[in-house]
Amino acid sequence: MLKTFIRFFTIADYEDEELWLRYKHREGWKLVSMTPPCFYHFESCEPEDVIYRMDFKNNTQTPEYMQMISDFGWEYVNQSLGWLYFRKPSSEAESEEDGELFSDDESRVDLVIQVAKKRLWPLVIVFLCCVMPGLLNTMNGLYSGFYEKFFTIFFGTMFIIYVFLIVYCGFKLKNIKSRYTNK
Repeated sequence: MLKTFIRFFTIADYEDEELWLRYKHREGWKLVSMTPPCFYHFESCEPEDVIYRMDFKNNTQTPEYMQMISDFGWEYVNQSLGWLYFRKPSSEAESEEDGELFSDDESRVDLVIQVAKKRLWPLVIVFLCCVMPGLLNTMNGLYSGFYEKFFTIFFGTMFIIYVFLIVYCGFKLKNIKSRYTNK
């Protein structure tokens, strides 16, 4: 049986996403695929404690990389928006390190840097080049009548969403990075 769950995670919530996927597997739902922005497709399975891990490769993974991950016992599940999803039964993780996709903190920091470069900075650029000018145009009376109200509401809403996402993701990624650099 297939089932779709709707759950939204930001680019900085990947650790929370991994925990949620593990929880769903314990409930008897294993991840089959993810459709952006927030649709997770699951298949019914025997409840089991399975560790889920994600890596951000932004479509740069090589066959050698995928083979290395497989050699360490990780099953490739799916890919979405540059994120690769892997899983491994917790019973196969004999040590804490076996339950981790990355063997060192430097790799974890590199993941955060890549997510910031490839996902957060483009968000900032769209905000500065599209949302801010659009909002300023509506405030300067570029539009009139219905269009003025519509674009004021639209760009005002986009402004709030973008500011929230940029601040939230920026601080969360910074905290994740500092957690692995200050050990």
